[in-house]
Amino acid sequence: MTLELERFLPYRLNRLADVISRDFAKIYRDRYGLTRPEWRLLAALGQYGTMTATAVGQHSAMHKTKVSRAVSALEKRLWLKRSPSEEDRRVEHLTLTKAGHAAYRELVPFAKSFEENLLANMSPADREAVLRGLAALERAGGD
Repeated sequence: MTLELERFLPYRLNRLADVISRDFAKIYRDRYGLTRPEWRLLAALGQYGTMTATAVGQHSAMHKTKVSRAVSALEKRLWLKRSPSEEDRRVEHLTLTKAGHAAYRELVPFAKSFEENLLANMSPADREAVLRGLAALERAGGD
């Protein structure tokens, strides 16, 4: 018995995600010199407002060291500020500064356009099938 790797769904999904992610990375890397973890942190805080580093890691599927480095990098750019939790001084709440919000708002249209271009070559039925299929796989994955 052999496994045809090119037909193995986890392999195909991983390869596709990697190619798409690298293509999208060109946008935020070229415009702002952001790494993937920095972009994910910026996007999470732009969407949700205030989060802890732990919550960012869980939401973005990033290891805590990558989150920590991204926090430091965005803080150096003055795009992020940390505030200690009133309930637990070991926890910090992360929020974007005005400059961080401005960068996020500037990048959102590029992200949406990138997504639209990805889906543009598919029929409406294929787009819907892909999105439904991804949702089903995400539900089945338990995360």
